[in-house]
Amino acid sequence: MKILVCVKQVADSESVIEIGPSGEWIAEEGLVFRMNRFDEYAVEESLVIRDAFPGSTVTAISAGPKRAEITARRAIEMGADRGVRVPLETPGYVSPMAVAFLIAAHARGERYDLILCGAMAEDDMQAQVGPLLAEMLDIPSATSAIAATVSGDASAIRVEREIEGGARELIDLSLPALVAVQPGINRPRYPSLSNVLRAKIHQIPTEEPVAAAHAQTPERLVRLRLPERSGASEMLSGSPAEKAEKLLAILSTKSLLQGAS
Repeated sequence: MKILVCVKQVADSESVIEIGPSGEWIAEEGLVFRMNRFDEYAVEESLVIRDAFPGSTVTAISAGPKRAEITARRAIEMGADRGVRVPLETPGYVSPMAVAFLIAAHARGERYDLILCGAMAEDDMQAQVGPLLAEMLDIPSATSAIAATVSGDASAIRVEREIEGGARELIDLSLPALVAVQPGINRPRYPSLSNVLRAKIHQIPTEEPVAAAHAQTPERLVRLRLPERSGASEMLSGSPAEKAEKLLAILSTKSLLQGAS
């Protein structure tokens, strides 16, 4: 089997994230970037499936600037066979449609049997790249997967997925197909020393730029803004008994506690 796993580079949530001067995207200077956590589960699932089918290969693909090679290399450290970067040098927000268009341009020529991706990205949380990619490649897809089993003859994949109301759904997809996985489907492995050393010397090829990507984008980000404060906080001082009395008075004033005095 030929497996493609999509990995995105995002800003580390531990970094101080601020909106850039233009107001159209975050200020990237000084940020630390890493692999999207949701995609780590997709990488692990691709490795589990590969190990179950000897002779299979896993390719990790990341669309982004030069620094995105670090994310593809991280997938190799986890065990992927190779990494590919699709150049995307445009600064600022990039729509899911444009990303899916770029990855689809690569996937068409490779004829992958299975494409895996995370349920969503941590930064925009739109959960759209996977379904859009499947539509562009005209293959079946499933999202929110919490379990996936490839048939013995590698012709289909059975996916268990979460749906509304806490219910679960079992569906069978003929391969080739795309599956977007949820956290908890597995436990991502730590990179082994041998894979870390292999990743250091591995060449990450860069695909030819696809100039038409933005022509496929029917949307644009107008501006970002920080959420407004929902209300002021009040710190209570004094002994435990005094603070309890003050809290009861506040709850009574706001009619949140009947009979307080």
